[in-house]
Amino acid sequence: QVPLVESGGGSVQAGGSLRLSCAASVYAVDGFCMGWFRQAPGVNREEVATIERLGSTKYADSVRGRFTISRDNAKKILYLEMNNLKPEDSATYYCAVETRTGGICYANWEFDSWGQGTQVTVSS
Repeated sequence: QVPLVESGGGSVQAGGSLRLSCAASVYAVDGFCMGWFRQAPGVNREEVATIERLGSTKYADSVRGRFTISRDNAKKILYLEMNNLKPEDSATYYCAVETRTGGICYANWEFDSWGQGTQVTVSS
């Protein structure tokens, strides 16, 4: 089984919405720190949103108020709801899990398991 599989990416116009999903086949999404990251060509990877085991969430300033991270514990799926998308949101989006921190998300931490990514393209 592939541990993390993202889906839901696509092409939308500015102002549109997408919902990304990350199916975690071997992880309890409410048992660890999980997060969404993105990387555009020639740009460093950016942490977009994280959710801790107890449910605390954090967002990058660039997406706060537009994106929402959530999870379905029973289905073992992590979501990223993205609204009012902007061209600068275009990137490959990755979900990741950190299994070594007891469910706490630390800043600038290298998560230990990653999905293969899903592409989001926002046109102006």
